[in-house]
Amino acid sequence: MKPMTVTEKIIRDHLVEGEFKPGSDIVIRIDHTLTQDATGTMVYLEFEKLGLDRVRTDLSASYVDHNLLQVDYRNHDDHRFLQSAAKKWGVHFSRPGNGISHQVHLERFGEPGKTLMGSDSHTPTGAGISMLAIGAGGLDVALAMAGMPFYFKCPKVHGIHLTGKLSPWVSAKDVILEMLRRYDVKGAVGMVLEYFGPGVETLSASDRGTIGNMGTELGATSTMFPSDHRTKAFLEAQGRGQVWREIKADEGAEYDMVTELNLSEVEPMLACPSSPGNVKTVVEMAGLEVGQVITGSSVNSSYRDLMIVVKALEGKVVHENVEMDVNPGSRQSLMNVAEAGGVTTLSKAGVRIQQSGCLGCIGQGQAPGKGIVSLRTFPRNFPGRSGTDGDQVYLCSPETAVAAALTGKITDPRTLGAYPEVKDPDTFLTDDSNIIFPLPADEAAKVELVKGPNVVSLMDFDPLAQSLEGEILLSAPDNTTTDEIMPAGADVLKLRSNIPAISEFTFTRIDKDLPARAKEKGGGFILGGENYGQGSSREHAALAPRFLGIRAKIVKSYARIHKANLINFGILPLVFKDPADHAKIKVGAKVKMDDVRKHLEDGMQEFPITVDGAEIIVRCEVSAREREILIAGGKLNFVKNQLGKK
Repeated sequence: MKPMTVTEKIIRDHLVEGEFKPGSDIVIRIDHTLTQDATGTMVYLEFEKLGLDRVRTDLSASYVDHNLLQVDYRNHDDHRFLQSAAKKWGVHFSRPGNGISHQVHLERFGEPGKTLMGSDSHTPTGAGISMLAIGAGGLDVALAMAGMPFYFKCPKVHGIHLTGKLSPWVSAKDVILEMLRRYDVKGAVGMVLEYFGPGVETLSASDRGTIGNMGTELGATSTMFPSDHRTKAFLEAQGRGQVWREIKADEGAEYDMVTELNLSEVEPMLACPSSPGNVKTVVEMAGLEVGQVITGSSVNSSYRDLMIVVKALEGKVVHENVEMDVNPGSRQSLMNVAEAGGVTTLSKAGVRIQQSGCLGCIGQGQAPGKGIVSLRTFPRNFPGRSGTDGDQVYLCSPETAVAAALTGKITDPRTLGAYPEVKDPDTFLTDDSNIIFPLPADEAAKVELVKGPNVVSLMDFDPLAQSLEGEILLSAPDNTTTDEIMPAGADVLKLRSNIPAISEFTFTRIDKDLPARAKEKGGGFILGGENYGQGSSREHAALAPRFLGIRAKIVKSYARIHKANLINFGILPLVFKDPADHAKIKVGAKVKMDDVRKHLEDGMQEFPITVDGAEIIVRCEVSAREREILIAGGKLNFVKNQLGKK
């Protein structure tokens, strides 16, 4: 057998159907699932529709880390529902404040060589311990919990050959920002980014988790590192050394493309407003006044990342014009920082220590003032995501963040003096008392789901009609994000379990009148540009448009997860055969799709539609199975039909 990459080894170990051939349709077994509360409520409402009595994975975990602001009853109601669902169906439940899904799963549950599917696009943080971790829409996660395999395109493997070693005041965040500088936000679509070479062993598990987390911003399916002595050391420090196994690429393994990256040449970087791909060096931006600094969230919130900040602040105070917060990634991270005296240092320095959660990363508090430059170690800075319209959010490493906090301006951290030495403890303080473990099956069967008034059962979905017609309701620009399709933020996130209510926010960042117009017109179609639907895995960006009667989108190209979510909920993901046709269509144009159901039934990937009477050719680039899902009106209908046949 030919030499294999780590990615190929894990996929081959989990193959159910197909072969490892990039671009081909494959099916793999999923070992672990994770959900978070902003997407998890819908996952469990979907799982309820399947009528099963227990999850059928090796391990499933439910984390409460997004909707932590309880300004009314709705978020708490969601948490109570999630806890009851976990008890009923055999899921581990991580209580509010215990930590962010990615960090806690890395610490307490992850295993090298396993597959992990999460209803959060930053699930590839699992790369830190050599998991094939994939973000997906909630319905795909619900089906994985039901023991069903995952269907997707076999990825190309983009090898990143690492040499050298990071310089003082340069860290893993700068590595992934350098990759974004080179390849931008869609440079790794259809790929797994696999890091190899002598530079890999200089990176800790936490470093690798940081790089994996933000590989998502490149459009990658996942990120992969080998499982080696650094992985083993991390797991042993967690008291879980027994799950370690070595996994490395074979000598002579070939990659579909290779990038050379000398870690010694990487310098401090910033992603400037308002895209993770708008990357410049810190030196280029030095001197810009800063009013807010936040470290933590789903990335850069490990013990190591927090302690770098602590050490840099020892004996100092945050600049008088800067407000600084720390969002620990887990209760465990905060406990270990406290054990090392870090809480006292942060308090004396004027830093506000928040609960372990995503918080400002998804607009749950921590919004910056108008015109204020905010430096954050977060993974995203999409427009308005912070909760402030016209925000000026920069993404950076903990080192760059703390340099700005001390000086009040963007500052090269290499000017701060001696680089603090921070090492993970040989043994972490661990405490799983805030994880509620699954009940035995006989006890779980007696549990009743707790549904408050904001937890609304999922609607039924009509199958695809023979023909569709309506107006173009909205034209979305290139790189439209799921934040723009379905915003985050405190006003919206609390409605994640209530599709009728949350649909009122659909596309309102682009056109505030879209929901009312869609209802008035009885639905319609959406026009879009390149890389439509980049960003979060939130399936609400497909569910809410479907609720409003939108049955097709016509764009130049799609981001992977959003296209899958559209298919899952019966929305046709159409693309222009000739991208120049996009310019011919305006909002308000009348569209007719005659015999569209028959076209799909006949397996046609290319067919005509009429726009204001003129013919345009579109493509529906889906697999045979996905065509059946679209015809059925969505994956829930399709799966129930399949179960009925059995």
